Amino acid sequence: MISLDPQQQATRTWFESLRDRICAEFEAIEAEAGSDARFAYTPWDREADGLDPGAGGGGVRGVLTGEVFEKVGVNVSTVGGQFAPDFAQSIHGAAEDPSFFATGISLVAHMKNPHVPAVHMNTRFLVTTKRWFGGGADLNPPIPYAEDTDAFHARLRAACAPFGPDVYERYAKWADDYFYIPHRGVHRGVGGIFYDHLEAGDDAEFDRSFQFTQAVGEAFLDIFPQIVRRRMNQPFTDAEREEQLIWRGRYAEFNLVYDRGTLFGLKTGGNIDAILMSLPPLAKWS
Repeated sequence: MISLDPQQQATRTWFESLRDRICAEFEAIEAEAGSDARFAYTPWDREADGLDPGAGGGGVRGVLTGEVFEKVGVNVSTVGGQFAPDFAQSIHGAAEDPSFFATGISLVAHMKNPHVPAVHMNTRFLVTTKRWFGGGADLNPPIPYAEDTDAFHARLRAACAPFGPDVYERYAKWADDYFYIPHRGVHRGVGGIFYDHLEAGDDAEFDRSFQFTQAVGEAFLDIFPQIVRRRMNQPFTDAEREEQLIWRGRYAEFNLVYDRGTLFGLKTGGNIDAILMSLPPLAKWS
């Protein structure tokens, strides 16, 4: 196991506790639908040249397939080591020293009912020669509803409000710019917030940035289950299911071609199944 300083231990503990509460809520939704589906958890060790198993950290992949959630993955990981020299050049604070530590939570949910939006949420703490937080959450409906979009954004706006009057607007624009598929000329979904390199260099910065990251996680846990319960029993047609499957193809294209998290996992010896759990169980291309 890698040794952790107090900040690293605090963030790891919180990400794991958030995982536990999210998974419990999703299992409760499944129970409300008459399903006994539960998360299956698989621990993994980071694979890196020259390291014994577990010496570079690892994580736990949690996956549930049920009546409401066609496939939802909730991953937590705590890893450390050295970036490959070429990849280090692209990482904040790693160009001169490739040593790194990273801990975080990553979640992607694909829903059976096309009226229920898919969703992505990820928050993380990284240490190189600098310390910072990053992450966000975004809603990805195959069939958008303004009521759901407005509620999701309102809750994220409320989470951002204590941290500055323009924080939500800046991070919402960042999400719009980031979650975009250039070769399709479309956004992946209806947005949310995205932030990165939120500095945590001293104790005051760490506390504020960690509090913001916690607020994002709490906002997600509050609003997304509300949206799921609003839509999960809504009837849908074969045509709407077809629309969902084609939309999922675009989601997969973004995650495989553009997503930084996918690249980070592949470049740092992450678990392949955990990295690619973001891909939907079924998709189509027309």
